[in-house]
This record gives sequence, C-alpha cells and structure tokens, in this order.
Amino acid sequence: MLFLVTNDDGYLAPGLRSLSGALEELGEVVVVAPDREQSATSHSLTLHHPLRVRQTADNRYHVDGTPTDCVMLAVNAILERRPDYVFSGINHGGNMGEDVSYSGTVSAAMEATLLGIPSVAVSLVHANEEWLEGYEHVVRRLARMIVEEPRQTLFPADTLLNVNLPDRHPDTIEGVRITTLGKRVYSDPVLTDKDPRGKTYYWIGGGEPTWEGPEEADYRAVERGYISITPVHLDLTNHRVIPHLKKWESFALQGGA
Repeated sequence: MLFLVTNDDGYLAPGLRSLSGALEELGEVVVVAPDREQSATSHSLTLHHPLRVRQTADNRYHVDGTPTDCVMLAVNAILERRPDYVFSGINHGGNMGEDVSYSGTVSAAMEATLLGIPSVAVSLVHANEEWLEGYEHVVRRLARMIVEEPRQTLFPADTLLNVNLPDRHPDTIEGVRITTLGKRVYSDPVLTDKDPRGKTYYWIGGGEPTWEGPEEADYRAVERGYISITPVHLDLTNHRVIPHLKKWESFALQGGA
C-alpha cells in the first residue's frame, strides 16, 4: 500500500514526521510537502511561475509551492504510481468549521479527492508538540481502521475525512465522535492600528472566536476530549434551493425589460 503524505506547515514540521511515522507500519510512505509554512493558503494552485522540487532523502521531497501543488506534482510527476491514500497533517492547530475553506492541510486532501484518491486531513487542536509523538499510535490505529474499510463506503465521490485531535494528552482521549462542521464567529475579525510612521494597517484574524453548532458539531467533540471525524463533501450546491429557482428557466431573455 502506498501513502502520499503532505502538510501545510512545511517539510520540517514535527507533525509531518509524526504522521509519516504513524503510517510506515501500514505501507510505503512518500512525503511531498511545501518547503516552508503555507498555512491558510486554501486550495491555491501555482500557475504563474515554475515549481522546483528537491529530494532530501529516499521518498522525501519538498516543493516551493502550496500544499495543493504538492499533491498535484506528486500524483502527476513524482510518484511512479498513484497512491492508495493521501494523508495531510498533522496540522499544528485545529481545522474545524469554516477552517476547512482556508486550511492548506484540508485543501491538500481536497485536491487528492478531486483526483479520485481517498484522502484524510489530520489536525491537532492547539498543537502541543510534546504530545505529537504520543499521537503516533493513535493516528496509526485510526489509519488502520480507515484502510480496513471498503473505500467506496468511507470515500464515495467527492468525499474526504477531516480529523481533529483534541487538546489533551493522547492517553486521556475519551474516544471518537463522528461530527458535522461547526461555525466559528469572530467578534472583531480585523484589527486596525497605526505603524510607527502613523500609517494605518489592518491585520486579519484578530478577535476572540466563539463557536456555534449542533450537538454533533466538531468543536463540541474536541472540547469534550474526543477525536472528531467529519466526512466533508466537495459539492457546494444547495440542492434545497434548486426547486425554487426552476421557474427562472422559463424566463424570457428577449423582449421588454
């Protein structure tokens, strides 16, 4: 079994080493990761300049591009065969709720999903690097459970798994919860201040967030000490609205205003 491993924290990140170590007992692992931190790059693809790939060891590569670039290059240029699974992470910080839209970690898994490869994004909420080594055996057990299931059951078309590990020592985890995406609300998402020259600048990402969501939301699970696993679907269509819009199909584009 061949695993492609990537991340958005860069090829030197401790979380990447922990994820690779967790998978090495299950099959061959090839790492193709960014050469620097690419957090919050979302699903961006580099189109306006060439990319460079450097091999640092056997089955270890880094790319001067985004996590999406890494998956694209790995599948179409670096690997001799398509991977059986793509694992992205372990991200240094959680990826819950709307984070999945901004996260480079999740977007790497999205790219693999678009390429038809089963993919999993793994994040550690409020990452404590001292715990990452201990999480290897937890992630290994999860990965073993994943690969033992029929792929079409866990990964129907356009579906990936988004895993968030709770902010606690791995020996104190309560268990696993299957969750939905929560919603994060910022009281003051943009900070405004003056630089030393008196010019105004803006810093996105300020303020304290609060969370909203149903009982089965991802953030509730990790707050209670559980591993959150959310199946994420890439179809953004709101199918409930389509019947209300169907009448527009008879709208006459020609004629009077």
